[in-house]
Amino acid sequence: MGRDASAMGRVFSNAPWWRRIGYCRAIRAGEHIHVTGTAPVGPRGEVVTPGDAYGQARRFLEIIHDALEKPGARPADVVRARMFVTDISRWEEYGRAHAEIFAENPPATTMVQVESLIDPAMLIDIEADVVCVR
Repeated sequence: MGRDASAMGRVFSNAPWWRRIGYCRAIRAGEHIHVTGTAPVGPRGEVVTPGDAYGQARRFLEIIHDALEKPGARPADVVRARMFVTDISRWEEYGRAHAEIFAENPPATTMVQVESLIDPAMLIDIEADVVCVR
């Protein structure tokens, strides 16, 4: 049996495919918030900064900031980040953005290369686990 959506604290994105796939951007269950894979998309679902690994990773900060603010958390509450990248040889570009995002409170982090993402222009997709006691 599914849980009540309001009790779970679901946060939805403006991405055009969330209804088609059936997911939410983030979900809060008690002290835990799980942020779904976050791709570098703009407000209308378009891929931002095509070809720019650093810029796409930085876009994650903007998206996650909004997703965490609604359930009362902030990027410092992220305890684990998983980066799925299409070209691991660009790890320094992704890593530089990640270090800027989490400079003061680095989470446990994994970066793995995948064959492709949902749109060929996407170079990175990041998901996060958060613990927030507020």
